[in-house]
Amino acid sequence: MLSRDGLIAEFQGFVSPRERWRVGLEIERHLLRPDGTPVPYEGEFGVRWLIERLAPNGWKPKYEGENMIALFRADGASVTLEPGSQWEYSSAPQADVRTLDAECRAFVRETDEGIGDAPITPVALGYTPFADVEKIPWVPKGRYVVMREHLGATGDLAHHMMKATCATQASFDFSDEADCARKVGVGMLTAPLTTAMFANSPVSQGKPNGWQSFRGHVWTRTDPLRAGFPDAARSFSFAKWVDYLLDVPMMFLYDDEHGWRPARGASFRRWMDEGIDGKYPDSADWELHLTSVFPEVRVKRFIEIRGADCVAHPLAIAFGAYFESILYDDRARDAAFAIGEEFASHGTTAERFDVACRSGLGGVVGGRSLASWASALVDAADQGLSRWRPNDRALMKPLVDQVASGESPAAEVLRSLARDPSPVAFAAAHRYSA
Repeated sequence: MLSRDGLIAEFQGFVSPRERWRVGLEIERHLLRPDGTPVPYEGEFGVRWLIERLAPNGWKPKYEGENMIALFRADGASVTLEPGSQWEYSSAPQADVRTLDAECRAFVRETDEGIGDAPITPVALGYTPFADVEKIPWVPKGRYVVMREHLGATGDLAHHMMKATCATQASFDFSDEADCARKVGVGMLTAPLTTAMFANSPVSQGKPNGWQSFRGHVWTRTDPLRAGFPDAARSFSFAKWVDYLLDVPMMFLYDDEHGWRPARGASFRRWMDEGIDGKYPDSADWELHLTSVFPEVRVKRFIEIRGADCVAHPLAIAFGAYFESILYDDRARDAAFAIGEEFASHGTTAERFDVACRSGLGGVVGGRSLASWASALVDAADQGLSRWRPNDRALMKPLVDQVASGESPAAEVLRSLARDPSPVAFAAAHRYSA
């Protein structure tokens, strides 16, 4: 039987000594057809066709019914599908970002070989650029059937988040509760700046949408109880985090007998204390529940930083190197924390995040451009890498250059749309390649 105290103790068991700290990266990307619409799961040259072509390359497939829905490797890498058939690669945990870069580049080559001459373009953008979200087919996963009903009732742009967004995320270890709290604090304090640095979703339905990170804005209108900046993450302890997870309404339940079904607002705490239909949760149920909350920083067995749009490969790798520094080098982390505290002293979190999503690095908070705030963070991270992982320092240069330009990646996306707005040309300009 699970208990609150036992769950808190479980997080204590996830700690790792410094010498075993690793970095992981998750990169989602859109797969587009020549007319700019997302490649559906079914049909000729569909996502099912592509994932089945990759499966023999050392992957273990996962099925739901007759549908192949994911691939896994023994080292921990995986390929999964988002609700609108977005393509997600999750790396194996690696000791440094240079090794991570090599792994992710190999997967890009593997995907390109799988695509071959098929009319599919992997695209690095935070939001699908041409499609009407309502017309994007759903991936046939039972989890998503329940999610779309629950989230559709709690946020007016929730289906946009599910079917139309792509992000870059990174994962990191922690040595104890205090270390975890400090890292989560840095991630949360600087989250709007993370969104601004990697803002890359200014186009939807073929025209500018008025945002630098429309993906980030969409999240502000997706179930506020499980997204954004919960107090348990802003003032973190294992006990506060567990209490948050115990009380946020569950979306779904799963068992082999009934499959996926809605939880109808029940909390995990209630399930743990009273049971549901005579059944009490086990560790697998808890692990599943952990995947159903989506704050800007999420803690499971590791810390996930979640605030970046999908960007071009060099910048995605720079994202990993940047956070490797400010989370793993003590001096860089302390400097980033101080910058984050000063930044957070200006207005509310919602106001700062809105500026980041709307204006990117060109926005202004506290009389300073977000590019200026971000430059201080990047300088601290560059110094941190010189101490923590010097061989990874060059991999952060694309971010250094991006911030120095004073523009988010979205600015170039808008320029490319103005040069040639045709779906074929636009997708080619933003093809995800390594």
